[in-house]
Amino acid sequence: MAKHDLIGGSIWEEYSQKVQDLMNNPRNMGEITEERAKELGAKLIVADFGAESCGDAVRLYWAVDPKTDVIIESKFKSFGCGTAIASSDTMAELCRGKTVDEAVKITNIDVEKAMRDDPDTPAVPPQKMHCSVMAYDVIKRAAAMYKGVDEASFEDEIIVCECARVSLGTIKEVIKLNDLKTVEQITDYTKAGAFCKSCIKPGGHEDREYYLVDILKETREEMEREQSATTNLPADGTKIAFADMTIVQKLKAVESVLDENIRQMLIMDGGNLEVLDIKEQSGHIDIYIRYLGACSGCASSGGGTLYAIEAVLKDKLDESIRVLPI
Repeated sequence: MAKHDLIGGSIWEEYSQKVQDLMNNPRNMGEITEERAKELGAKLIVADFGAESCGDAVRLYWAVDPKTDVIIESKFKSFGCGTAIASSDTMAELCRGKTVDEAVKITNIDVEKAMRDDPDTPAVPPQKMHCSVMAYDVIKRAAAMYKGVDEASFEDEIIVCECARVSLGTIKEVIKLNDLKTVEQITDYTKAGAFCKSCIKPGGHEDREYYLVDILKETREEMEREQSATTNLPADGTKIAFADMTIVQKLKAVESVLDENIRQMLIMDGGNLEVLDIKEQSGHIDIYIRYLGACSGCASSGGGTLYAIEAVLKDKLDESIRVLPI
């Protein structure tokens, strides 16, 4: 039977051969009974997780050695689509032989990558990425049951995009450091919103607490307030000292000075530079830069050009500045 007779040519080809094989011939489907767990001298853990958005559900069985916390056997039952079966089977395989603490670090990204035929080609189409997210969630539930803790204790960050495991803090930081203005740019930089797209805006595959459209709007407003604080005079008529600025304010101030005094000269010679980081250490404010284009191979990039950049930044912003090329 031809591929297009099964699902339809191009759609079928979006699934890796590994996924197609596991859909029909899962290797770890089944259950672990109390009797089997006793034979192994193990503690039996049975965890259920269901995705309300699509009706899929998975039951995970672990037989855990209570002396070492190692998962001796791992099996599953899946109530859902073929992708859910393949993801659950891969998840169960990845758990076996690991300690519970190691297993809980397995993410949906790990599951998806393990199903790829080659490292650079996704195993499933974007809209099916949520199936591997379900596998990740049931691992957390099983680990919480074994350790007697709340599932939330395994998350130390607010995750906005479950598919790509991108946190709220990461998204806000990337928006600020790269002056992003669109959701598409956020996706390009972080992969958030690249898969099931539920995190982009309300009305997607499943409801989310945070959406990229709102995060972008709020972060841009915050950036504008910070910019205003940088450029406006306080009530006493003095400007904010460079050393007292936030990291984002410092970055904007440095970029402004470079744009006004340095960049045009570099661009005229076929080069440029980018600011990589700003750190305070040993009484200095160190600004790390990377030369681009012709500047990266220029003999004066570590001499005259570097001296000129540092001198301008010292004069315009703070005498303690050091410019360090990487």
